[in-house]
Amino acid sequence: MNFTLIFFVSVVVALLILLVWTLRKPEPRNGWKFEAGSLEQPRPRHATYLSLIRQALSPADIEFLAARGSPGLARRVRKERRRVALSYLNELRNDFQRLLRLAQVIASLSPEVGAAQEWERFRLSFRFSCRYQIVRAGLYSGLLVLPQLSSLSQVVSELAFRMETAMKELGERALLAAKLASSPDRSGVDIA
Repeated sequence: MNFTLIFFVSVVVALLILLVWTLRKPEPRNGWKFEAGSLEQPRPRHATYLSLIRQALSPADIEFLAARGSPGLARRVRKERRRVALSYLNELRNDFQRLLRLAQVIASLSPEVGAAQEWERFRLSFRFSCRYQIVRAGLYSGLLVLPQLSSLSQVVSELAFRMETAMKELGERALLAAKLASSPDRSGVDIA
């Protein structure tokens, strides 16, 4: 057999294994379990913690620890901060999935949802999944992924804003419908 063919096949197999590994669903660490049953959970959105994660992943902190402390301490802190960043990333994905479920509920209640909105939701979900896997792979490999992490957090924040706006509009329509239903002549004006 030709050496190039063997090399090409082994590269393709390695890339397929890497793809399957990155697409697997990560298991919760330290016994953490997050309930996904409720659409409205009282805990804050994890996109608000981005500035803390940026600081934790800052190369200046690690350089300071390496200069002032031992290299072992710097490695241990880097590993722990990477674990925290991965936990943050998983919670960011949970927030995104919760918002997508909320979008489905709102879409089912809204009469004018069409194929274009469904396509937009699918496109957004695909875009988020790709970016999520890139950031996750970057965190595992030790690469600095702060811009990509910020972009991913921005996607979740934009979706949260859109869901709040859609819920507000849906509430206003429900209030208007209730007013129309309660008036005697159904025109929305009560005659006293």
